[in-house]
Amino acid sequence: MGVDVIVMRVTQTGTSPKGRRFEVAESFPDVRDVFATLCGQSRLPMLRRVDPYGSLVLTPEEMPQLIAELTETLALAGDDPARRAVEEVRRLAERCATEPGLELHLEGD
Repeated sequence: MGVDVIVMRVTQTGTSPKGRRFEVAESFPDVRDVFATLCGQSRLPMLRRVDPYGSLVLTPEEMPQLIAELTETLALAGDDPARRAVEEVRRLAERCATEPGLELHLEGD
């Protein structure tokens, strides 16, 4: 039931959505379901959108809200695995916010 967090580099050929190509730039595999559990327990709106069984694609425009929610979650994260997971996802979100052509894909099992 983990949620893998994947930074995707998106290139567009032409104007058709069929011309979109994706390349994995970096990822965080949620092998112990730590991030999925945190999202399921969260009351914050963006983290509540994360589906442990589905997919969610976030654009650079959504990164400030996600980063703010992850920062708030980090302050409440008790154990080391939870803190590490939130820190890693926040780092990936910060990369998406600053590098052109990136999206953040959250992929449930």
